[in-house]
Amino acid sequence: MQELKDRILKDGQVRPGNVLKVDSFLNHQMDVELLDHIGAEFYRLYKDAGINKILTIEASGIGIACLVATHFHVPMVFAKKAKSINIDGDVYHSKVHSFTYGKDYDITVSQKFLNKGDRVLLIDDFMANGKAMNGLIDVCEQAGAEIVGIGICIEKGFQPGGEDLRKRGFRVESLAIVENMTDDSLTFRE
Repeated sequence: MQELKDRILKDGQVRPGNVLKVDSFLNHQMDVELLDHIGAEFYRLYKDAGINKILTIEASGIGIACLVATHFHVPMVFAKKAKSINIDGDVYHSKVHSFTYGKDYDITVSQKFLNKGDRVLLIDDFMANGKAMNGLIDVCEQAGAEIVGIGICIEKGFQPGGEDLRKRGFRVESLAIVENMTDDSLTFRE
């Protein structure tokens, strides 16, 4: 998606340790108009997949997934990073390692919001090693839900997450794939 790539080049910041900061427009302060365009692009890519649920993980994926869900006119569900007292009933859970925070989380989704037969589109802002996606896949498998696609805003193509998921047979659509990143520049996969 050229609009997203242009915005990354304009406002993104490459930091040591393969960190790409896009918090000024994607995952802290959010450019809602851009997120709406991202939602429209994921709709264009998956509109014929029969999706009835959008699933993401808190917190950075929530805003993006909400706007994706508006284009599909379906509910958006997010996996919580800790079971809180306000989740009643049974939950699906999985362990996820966060690249950003360098720690493990137990994610949970209430069983009443993810069901056998659901056709799910997984959405997230970033993918590096694919740990968050693997946790969401695990939750969907526990529920008996079908994953019809994975939508990623920015994929780090030089890390194994996207390639691993594609090899496992998942349809992964990334709107911007960073091929190479150094302290002062980045290039996109064409």
